[in-house]
Amino acid sequence: MTAKNETRINEWFVPKFGPARFRVFVGLLFLPYTGMCISFTVIGSLLAGDIAWDRAGAIALIYALALGVSAHIADSIGSKKAKPWGSYFTKSQLLVLMAATLAAAYAIGIYYIISAVPLLAVIAVLEGFFLFAYNFEAFCGLFHNNFWFAISWGSLPALAGYIMQTDSVSAIALGVSAATGFVSYLEIRMSRPYKALKKSGASPQRAESLEKGLKAISVGTIAFALAMLAVRIILS
Repeated sequence: MTAKNETRINEWFVPKFGPARFRVFVGLLFLPYTGMCISFTVIGSLLAGDIAWDRAGAIALIYALALGVSAHIADSIGSKKAKPWGSYFTKSQLLVLMAATLAAAYAIGIYYIISAVPLLAVIAVLEGFFLFAYNFEAFCGLFHNNFWFAISWGSLPALAGYIMQTDSVSAIALGVSAATGFVSYLEIRMSRPYKALKKSGASPQRAESLEKGLKAISVGTIAFALAMLAVRIILS
């Protein structure tokens, strides 16, 4: 079994309790960052005049499955460097889980594309492309960078939330998606050096500072989306 200091099992978002496999699985989901992505879909949904709550829940679930689970597993499998989560799970186990969650996400998406929101197909194609191009570092890693991360994990989820409600694109939706993309860009700009410092053990004070920043940006984003949701429910 992989030694703890060779994996990310001691990250701040990994539970400090339970068996190692449980802790690794939870860590693999990167819950604070997955929460950010889901929050962006909520923010996008709430931009619409009238809210179809089933669609809001569906797009949040789609991203939880496709990006929160499947994309993170793809990133673990496709990493050209050392496995970030060691060998607690076999590649076959990870591939099965990745395929199952991705299939479930697309099944939900296809239902809404056919029944009510054909424009969502554009998002489905783009996010499917980025899931493989970014996480498996395809095309010589052309899309594995901060810019495309911000687009796929920040801008598109917010736009998807709005499209899911309206089957259209508006200036305000594009503006908000640019803002959520910027937030994701800030997160990944902090995350990369933080990960390197945690692995090397160098400059612990700098690593601690970056960790505080990552906590603030992830928790702040989730809290903002929840506040928007609460206000919308109260006013409806």
